[in-house]
Amino acid sequence: MDALVIGGGVAGPATAMALRKAGLDVRVVEAYDRSADDAGSFLTVAPNGLHALGVLGVDHADLGGFDTPTMQMRNAAGRLLATVPQSAPGGGLRSQTVRRADLYAALRDAAARRGIAVEHGKRLVDAAVGADGRVTAAFADGTTATADLLVGADGLRSRTRRLLDPDAPPPRYTGLLNSGGYATGVDVPGEDGVFTMVFGRQAFFAFVRRGPGDVWWFANVPQPAEPSDADLAAWTPEAWRAELRCLFADDDSPALALIDATPTIDGPWSTRDLPQVPVWHRGPIGLVGDAAHAISPTSGQGASLAVEDGLVLARCVRDLGDPAAALAAFEALRRRRVERLVAQAKRTSNLKIPGVVTRTLRDRVILPLVGRAATRRTHDWVTDYRVDWDEPVSAPR
Repeated sequence: MDALVIGGGVAGPATAMALRKAGLDVRVVEAYDRSADDAGSFLTVAPNGLHALGVLGVDHADLGGFDTPTMQMRNAAGRLLATVPQSAPGGGLRSQTVRRADLYAALRDAAARRGIAVEHGKRLVDAAVGADGRVTAAFADGTTATADLLVGADGLRSRTRRLLDPDAPPPRYTGLLNSGGYATGVDVPGEDGVFTMVFGRQAFFAFVRRGPGDVWWFANVPQPAEPSDADLAAWTPEAWRAELRCLFADDDSPALALIDATPTIDGPWSTRDLPQVPVWHRGPIGLVGDAAHAISPTSGQGASLAVEDGLVLARCVRDLGDPAAALAAFEALRRRRVERLVAQAKRTSNLKIPGVVTRTLRDRVILPLVGRAATRRTHDWVTDYRVDWDEPVSAPR
Protein backbone atom coordinates (compact mmCIF):
# COMPACT_ATOMS: atom_id res chain seq x y z
CA MET A 1 0.00 0.00 0.00
CA ASP A 2 1.16 3.54 -0.70
CA ALA A 3 0.15 6.94 0.66
CA LEU A 4 0.31 10.56 -0.46
CA VAL A 5 0.59 13.12 2.34
CA ILE A 6 -0.39 16.72 1.56
CA GLY A 7 1.54 19.23 3.68
CA GLY A 8 5.13 19.54 4.83
CA GLY A 9 4.74 21.32 8.20
CA VAL A 10 4.59 19.28 11.41
CA ALA A 11 1.72 16.86 10.73
CA GLY A 12 2.89 15.93 7.23
CA PRO A 13 6.38 14.55 7.90
CA ALA A 14 5.29 13.05 11.24
CA THR A 15 2.39 11.21 9.60
CA ALA A 16 4.62 10.11 6.73
CA MET A 17 7.17 8.62 9.14
CA ALA A 18 4.43 6.83 11.06
CA LEU A 19 2.96 5.37 7.85
CA ARG A 20 6.42 4.26 6.78
CA LYS A 21 6.83 2.59 10.18
CA ALA A 22 3.57 0.76 9.42
CA GLY A 23 5.05 -0.52 6.15
CA LEU A 24 3.64 1.91 3.56
CA ASP A 25 5.43 3.61 0.71
CA VAL A 26 4.95 7.33 1.34
CA ARG A 27 5.33 10.55 -0.61
CA VAL A 28 4.97 14.06 0.91
CA VAL A 29 4.10 17.16 -1.11
CA GLU A 30 4.08 20.77 0.12
CA ALA A 31 2.41 23.77 -1.53
CA TYR A 32 5.06 26.32 -0.59
CA ASP A 33 8.65 26.41 -1.65
CA ARG A 34 11.50 26.40 0.86
CA SER A 35 11.28 30.16 1.27
CA ALA A 36 8.34 29.48 3.63
CA ASP A 37 10.45 27.38 6.03
CA ASP A 38 10.98 30.37 8.34
CA ALA A 39 7.27 31.16 8.66
CA GLY A 40 6.12 31.60 12.26
CA SER A 41 8.10 32.10 15.42
CA PHE A 42 8.27 29.38 18.09
CA LEU A 43 6.07 26.77 19.72
CA THR A 44 5.99 24.22 22.52
CA VAL A 45 6.10 20.45 22.17
CA ALA A 46 4.53 18.96 25.29
CA PRO A 47 5.51 15.63 26.92
CA ASN A 48 2.77 13.75 25.03
CA GLY A 49 4.16 15.08 21.74
CA LEU A 50 7.76 14.33 22.73
CA HIS A 51 6.79 10.76 23.57
CA ALA A 52 5.08 10.40 20.19
CA LEU A 53 8.20 11.69 18.46
CA GLY A 54 10.22 9.14 20.41
CA VAL A 55 8.01 6.35 19.07
CA LEU A 56 8.93 7.60 15.59
CA GLY A 57 12.62 7.47 16.53
CA VAL A 58 13.02 11.27 16.70
CA ASP A 59 15.09 12.37 19.71
CA HIS A 60 13.78 15.60 21.21
CA ALA A 61 17.40 16.64 21.80
CA ASP A 62 17.68 17.00 18.01
CA LEU A 63 14.90 19.60 17.74
CA GLY A 64 17.14 22.57 18.57
CA GLY A 65 14.92 23.72 21.43
CA PHE A 66 15.25 23.88 25.21
CA ASP A 67 13.43 22.58 28.29
CA THR A 68 10.52 24.68 29.57
CA PRO A 69 9.33 22.53 32.49
CA THR A 70 7.44 25.19 34.48
CA MET A 71 4.87 27.89 33.81
CA GLN A 72 4.14 30.80 36.15
CA MET A 73 1.05 32.97 35.83
CA ARG A 74 1.06 36.56 37.11
CA ASN A 75 -1.34 39.48 37.00
CA ALA A 76 -0.64 43.01 35.78
CA ALA A 77 0.72 43.99 39.20
CA GLY A 78 3.26 41.17 39.10
CA ARG A 79 1.50 39.03 41.72
CA LEU A 80 2.02 35.28 41.30
CA LEU A 81 -1.34 33.59 40.68
CA ALA A 82 -0.31 30.02 39.88
CA THR A 83 2.63 27.75 39.11
CA VAL A 84 1.95 24.87 36.75
CA PRO A 85 4.45 22.08 35.92
CA GLN A 86 4.91 21.31 32.22
CA SER A 87 6.70 18.00 32.62
CA ALA A 88 5.80 14.39 33.19
CA PRO A 89 5.72 13.23 36.82
CA GLY A 90 8.71 11.52 38.35
CA GLY A 91 11.38 13.33 36.35
CA GLY A 92 10.03 12.31 32.95
CA LEU A 93 9.84 14.24 29.71
CA ARG A 94 9.84 18.05 29.95
CA SER A 95 8.08 20.37 27.54
CA GLN A 96 10.37 21.73 24.85
CA THR A 97 10.17 25.18 23.30
CA VAL A 98 11.57 25.27 19.78
CA ARG A 99 11.64 27.59 16.79
CA ARG A 100 8.99 26.52 14.33
CA ALA A 101 11.50 26.55 11.46
CA ASP A 102 13.88 24.31 13.45
CA LEU A 103 11.09 21.83 14.17
CA TYR A 104 10.11 21.75 10.49
CA ALA A 105 13.73 21.13 9.50
CA ALA A 106 14.25 18.41 12.12
CA LEU A 107 11.13 16.51 11.05
CA ARG A 108 11.90 16.90 7.37
CA ASP A 109 15.47 15.64 7.91
CA ALA A 110 14.21 12.70 9.99
CA ALA A 111 11.78 11.81 7.21
CA ALA A 112 14.55 12.05 4.61
CA ARG A 113 16.65 9.59 6.61
CA ARG A 114 13.78 7.15 6.20
CA GLY A 115 13.72 7.69 2.46
CA ILE A 116 10.77 10.11 2.52
CA ALA A 117 11.43 13.31 0.62
CA VAL A 118 9.26 16.44 0.86
CA GLU A 119 8.51 17.82 -2.60
CA HIS A 120 7.93 21.59 -2.54
CA GLY A 121 5.85 23.81 -4.81
CA LYS A 122 3.07 21.20 -5.23
CA ARG A 123 -0.26 22.91 -4.47
CA LEU A 124 -3.25 20.55 -4.38
CA VAL A 125 -6.21 21.63 -6.51
CA ASP A 126 -8.31 18.46 -6.80
CA ALA A 127 -8.54 14.80 -5.80
CA ALA A 128 -10.72 12.02 -7.17
CA VAL A 129 -11.18 8.34 -6.40
CA GLY A 130 -11.04 6.02 -9.39
CA ALA A 131 -12.91 2.79 -10.08
CA ASP A 132 -9.95 0.88 -8.64
CA GLY A 133 -10.33 2.72 -5.31
CA ARG A 134 -7.08 4.66 -5.68
CA VAL A 135 -6.89 8.44 -5.28
CA THR A 136 -5.50 10.71 -7.99
CA ALA A 137 -4.40 14.14 -6.80
CA ALA A 138 -4.02 17.04 -9.24
CA PHE A 139 -1.65 19.94 -8.54
CA ALA A 140 -1.52 23.53 -9.70
CA ASP A 141 1.65 22.85 -11.72
CA GLY A 142 -0.27 20.44 -13.97
CA THR A 143 1.13 17.23 -12.50
CA THR A 144 -0.77 14.39 -10.82
CA ALA A 145 -0.01 11.67 -8.29
CA THR A 146 -1.89 8.48 -7.44
CA ALA A 147 -1.97 6.50 -4.17
CA ASP A 148 -4.10 4.11 -2.15
CA LEU A 149 -4.44 6.67 0.66
CA LEU A 150 -4.42 10.48 0.59
CA VAL A 151 -3.85 12.28 3.90
CA GLY A 152 -4.55 16.00 4.15
CA ALA A 153 -2.03 17.44 6.60
CA ASP A 154 -2.35 20.86 5.00
CA GLY A 155 -3.24 22.96 7.99
CA LEU A 156 -5.82 25.55 8.98
CA ARG A 157 -6.65 26.53 5.40
CA SER A 158 -6.69 22.93 4.19
CA ARG A 159 -7.56 22.41 0.54
CA THR A 160 -8.14 18.72 1.31
CA ARG A 161 -10.80 19.64 3.89
CA ARG A 162 -12.58 21.81 1.32
CA LEU A 163 -12.50 18.99 -1.25
CA LEU A 164 -14.00 16.57 1.27
CA ASP A 165 -16.71 19.00 2.30
CA PRO A 166 -17.30 22.22 0.33
CA ASP A 167 -19.62 23.35 3.14
CA ALA A 168 -17.04 22.84 5.90
CA PRO A 169 -17.18 25.68 8.46
CA PRO A 170 -14.38 28.24 8.13
CA PRO A 171 -11.78 28.70 10.86
CA ARG A 172 -13.02 30.69 13.88
CA TYR A 173 -11.31 33.88 14.97
CA THR A 174 -10.55 33.68 18.71
CA GLY A 175 -10.50 37.43 19.37
CA LEU A 176 -6.73 37.69 19.72
CA LEU A 177 -3.84 38.90 17.58
CA ASN A 178 -0.46 37.23 17.95
CA SER A 179 3.01 38.72 17.98
CA GLY A 180 6.43 37.71 19.27
CA GLY A 181 10.18 37.84 18.98
CA TYR A 182 13.61 37.10 20.39
CA ALA A 183 15.18 39.69 22.70
CA THR A 184 18.96 39.84 22.92
CA GLY A 185 21.35 41.56 25.32
CA VAL A 186 18.74 42.00 28.05
CA ASP A 187 17.98 39.77 31.01
CA VAL A 188 14.97 38.85 33.11
CA PRO A 189 14.83 37.51 36.68
CA GLY A 190 14.27 33.86 37.45
CA GLU A 191 15.50 30.52 36.18
CA ASP A 192 16.13 29.48 32.61
CA GLY A 193 13.18 27.64 31.06
CA VAL A 194 10.47 29.07 33.31
CA PHE A 195 7.67 30.49 31.16
CA THR A 196 6.15 33.57 32.81
CA MET A 197 2.62 34.42 31.66
CA VAL A 198 1.48 37.97 32.48
CA PHE A 199 -2.23 38.75 32.25
CA GLY A 200 -1.82 42.47 31.64
CA ARG A 201 -4.32 45.29 31.93
CA GLN A 202 -4.77 45.56 28.17
CA ALA A 203 -3.07 42.49 26.67
CA PHE A 204 -1.27 39.24 27.48
CA PHE A 205 2.54 38.92 27.54
CA ALA A 206 4.65 35.78 28.02
CA PHE A 207 8.41 35.34 28.16
CA VAL A 208 11.02 32.67 28.86
CA ARG A 209 14.79 32.97 29.27
CA ARG A 210 16.75 30.47 27.25
CA GLY A 211 20.01 31.73 28.69
CA PRO A 212 21.63 34.97 29.84
CA GLY A 213 20.69 37.76 27.44
CA ASP A 214 18.51 35.41 25.33
CA VAL A 215 14.78 35.80 25.99
CA TRP A 216 11.92 34.51 23.82
CA TRP A 217 8.52 36.19 24.13
CA PHE A 218 5.06 36.44 22.63
CA ALA A 219 2.05 38.69 23.06
CA ASN A 220 -1.69 38.18 22.59
CA VAL A 221 -3.56 41.39 21.84
CA PRO A 222 -7.38 41.44 22.15
CA GLN A 223 -9.13 42.63 19.00
CA PRO A 224 -12.91 42.00 18.99
CA ALA A 225 -13.40 42.18 15.21
CA GLU A 226 -11.04 40.14 13.07
CA PRO A 227 -8.87 42.43 10.93
CA SER A 228 -8.47 41.74 7.24
CA ASP A 229 -5.15 40.68 5.75
CA ALA A 230 -4.85 44.22 4.38
CA ASP A 231 -5.40 45.66 7.86
CA LEU A 232 -2.67 43.47 9.31
CA ALA A 233 -0.26 44.27 6.48
CA ALA A 234 -0.82 47.98 7.09
CA TRP A 235 1.02 47.78 10.42
CA THR A 236 4.60 48.94 9.87
CA PRO A 237 7.23 47.40 12.17
CA GLU A 238 7.73 50.76 13.88
CA ALA A 239 4.01 51.35 14.41
CA TRP A 240 3.42 47.85 15.76
CA ARG A 241 6.35 48.13 18.18
CA ALA A 242 4.90 51.43 19.43
CA GLU A 243 1.46 49.83 19.81
CA LEU A 244 2.89 47.02 21.93
CA ARG A 245 4.74 49.51 24.12
CA CYS A 246 1.48 51.36 24.78
CA LEU A 247 -0.38 48.17 25.61
CA PHE A 248 2.13 47.02 28.24
CA ALA A 249 3.24 50.40 29.61
CA ASP A 250 1.24 50.08 32.85
CA ASP A 251 2.06 46.45 33.66
CA ASP A 252 4.64 45.30 36.20
CA SER A 253 6.65 43.09 33.83
CA PRO A 254 9.81 43.27 31.68
CA ALA A 255 7.66 43.60 28.53
CA LEU A 256 8.91 47.06 27.51
CA ALA A 257 12.57 46.14 27.92
CA LEU A 258 12.10 42.95 25.91
CA ILE A 259 10.19 44.71 23.14
CA ASP A 260 12.92 47.34 22.88
CA ALA A 261 15.65 44.65 22.80
CA THR A 262 14.03 42.69 19.96
CA PRO A 263 15.54 43.50 16.54
CA THR A 264 12.62 42.08 14.54
CA ILE A 265 9.11 41.62 15.94
CA ASP A 266 6.90 39.04 14.20
CA GLY A 267 3.27 39.94 13.62
CA PRO A 268 0.62 40.83 14.08
CA TRP A 269 -1.42 37.87 12.83
CA SER A 270 -4.86 36.54 13.74
CA THR A 271 -5.39 33.53 16.00
CA ARG A 272 -7.93 31.02 14.69
CA ASP A 273 -9.12 27.56 15.57
CA LEU A 274 -11.57 24.91 14.32
CA PRO A 275 -14.06 23.93 17.04
CA GLN A 276 -15.55 21.15 14.91
CA VAL A 277 -14.92 19.76 11.45
CA PRO A 278 -17.96 17.62 10.49
CA VAL A 279 -16.23 15.56 7.79
CA TRP A 280 -12.82 14.08 8.53
CA HIS A 281 -12.75 11.52 5.72
CA ARG A 282 -14.48 10.11 2.66
CA GLY A 283 -13.32 6.81 1.24
CA PRO A 284 -9.50 6.74 1.11
CA ILE A 285 -9.12 10.54 1.68
CA GLY A 286 -8.76 11.89 5.22
CA LEU A 287 -7.46 14.68 7.43
CA VAL A 288 -4.93 14.94 10.28
CA GLY A 289 -3.51 17.76 12.40
CA ASP A 290 -4.76 21.32 12.01
CA ALA A 291 -6.70 20.35 8.89
CA ALA A 292 -9.04 18.34 11.14
CA HIS A 293 -8.82 20.14 14.48
CA ALA A 294 -6.85 23.38 14.53
CA ILE A 295 -6.31 24.51 18.12
CA SER A 296 -5.40 27.89 19.59
CA PRO A 297 -1.66 28.28 20.36
CA THR A 298 -2.79 29.00 23.93
CA SER A 299 -3.00 25.24 24.42
CA GLY A 300 0.64 24.52 23.66
CA GLN A 301 -0.68 21.33 22.03
CA GLY A 302 -0.93 21.94 18.28
CA ALA A 303 2.32 20.21 17.31
CA SER A 304 1.88 17.44 19.87
CA LEU A 305 -1.60 16.55 18.66
CA ALA A 306 -0.35 16.47 15.07
CA VAL A 307 2.33 13.90 15.91
CA GLU A 308 -0.16 11.86 17.94
CA ASP A 309 -2.48 11.87 14.92
CA GLY A 310 0.18 10.44 12.64
CA LEU A 311 0.88 7.53 14.97
CA VAL A 312 -2.77 6.70 15.58
CA LEU A 313 -3.60 6.80 11.87
CA ALA A 314 -0.64 4.58 11.04
CA ARG A 315 -1.75 2.01 13.63
CA CYS A 316 -5.23 2.00 12.07
CA VAL A 317 -3.83 1.47 8.58
CA ARG A 318 -1.46 -1.23 9.83
CA ASP A 319 -4.16 -3.25 11.56
CA LEU A 320 -7.21 -2.68 9.33
CA GLY A 321 -5.56 -2.58 5.92
CA ASP A 322 -8.40 -0.87 4.08
CA PRO A 323 -7.79 2.94 3.90
CA ALA A 324 -11.47 3.86 4.36
CA ALA A 325 -11.85 1.60 7.40
CA ALA A 326 -8.60 2.93 8.83
CA LEU A 327 -9.73 6.55 8.50
CA ALA A 328 -13.06 5.75 10.18
CA ALA A 329 -11.24 4.07 13.08
CA PHE A 330 -8.86 7.02 13.33
CA GLU A 331 -11.76 9.46 13.69
CA ALA A 332 -13.40 7.27 16.33
CA LEU A 333 -10.19 7.20 18.35
CA ARG A 334 -9.29 10.88 18.04
CA ARG A 335 -12.32 13.16 17.71
CA ARG A 336 -13.36 13.34 21.37
CA ARG A 337 -9.86 14.09 22.67
CA VAL A 338 -9.01 16.79 20.18
CA GLU A 339 -12.37 18.59 20.29
CA ARG A 340 -12.24 18.63 24.08
CA LEU A 341 -8.80 20.22 23.88
CA VAL A 342 -9.90 22.82 21.32
CA ALA A 343 -12.74 23.86 23.63
CA GLN A 344 -10.41 24.05 26.62
CA ALA A 345 -7.93 26.20 24.69
CA LYS A 346 -10.70 28.61 23.68
CA ARG A 347 -11.69 29.05 27.34
CA THR A 348 -8.07 29.84 28.16
CA SER A 349 -7.92 32.34 25.30
CA ASN A 350 -10.99 34.07 26.72
CA LEU A 351 -9.09 34.67 29.98
CA LYS A 352 -6.62 36.80 28.00
CA ILE A 353 -9.34 39.26 26.96
CA PRO A 354 -9.51 41.80 29.82
CA GLY A 355 -12.79 42.81 31.41
CA VAL A 356 -13.67 43.75 34.96
CA VAL A 357 -15.61 40.58 35.73
CA THR A 358 -13.27 38.28 33.79
CA ARG A 359 -10.18 39.79 35.41
CA THR A 360 -11.60 39.47 38.94
CA LEU A 361 -12.71 35.86 38.52
CA ARG A 362 -9.49 34.94 36.75
CA ASP A 363 -7.11 36.45 39.31
CA ARG A 364 -9.01 35.58 42.48
CA VAL A 365 -10.62 32.26 41.64
CA ILE A 366 -9.78 30.51 38.35
CA LEU A 367 -5.99 30.67 38.15
CA PRO A 368 -5.37 30.07 41.89
CA LEU A 369 -7.58 26.97 41.59
CA VAL A 370 -5.60 25.87 38.52
CA GLY A 371 -2.36 26.24 40.47
CA ARG A 372 -3.62 24.29 43.50
CA ALA A 373 -5.00 21.52 41.29
CA ALA A 374 -1.67 21.27 39.44
CA THR A 375 0.27 20.73 42.67
CA ARG A 376 -2.06 17.91 43.76
CA ARG A 377 -2.45 16.24 40.39
CA THR A 378 -0.66 12.96 39.74
CA HIS A 379 -2.05 12.50 36.23
CA ASP A 380 -2.81 15.00 33.46
CA TRP A 381 -5.15 13.74 30.73
CA VAL A 382 -3.54 16.14 28.24
CA THR A 383 0.22 15.79 28.68
CA ASP A 384 0.31 12.27 30.14
CA TYR A 385 -1.46 10.81 27.11
CA ARG A 386 0.66 8.19 25.36
CA VAL A 387 0.19 6.47 22.00
CA ASP A 388 0.92 2.76 22.42
CA TRP A 389 2.30 1.67 19.06
CA ASP A 390 1.88 -2.02 19.86
CA GLU A 391 -1.78 -1.79 20.89
CA PRO A 392 -3.98 -3.39 18.20
CA VAL A 393 -6.78 -1.42 16.54
CA SER A 394 -10.25 -2.82 15.86
CA ALA A 395 -12.79 -1.47 13.42
CA PRO A 396 -15.29 0.87 15.14
CA ARG A 397 -18.82 -0.46 15.62
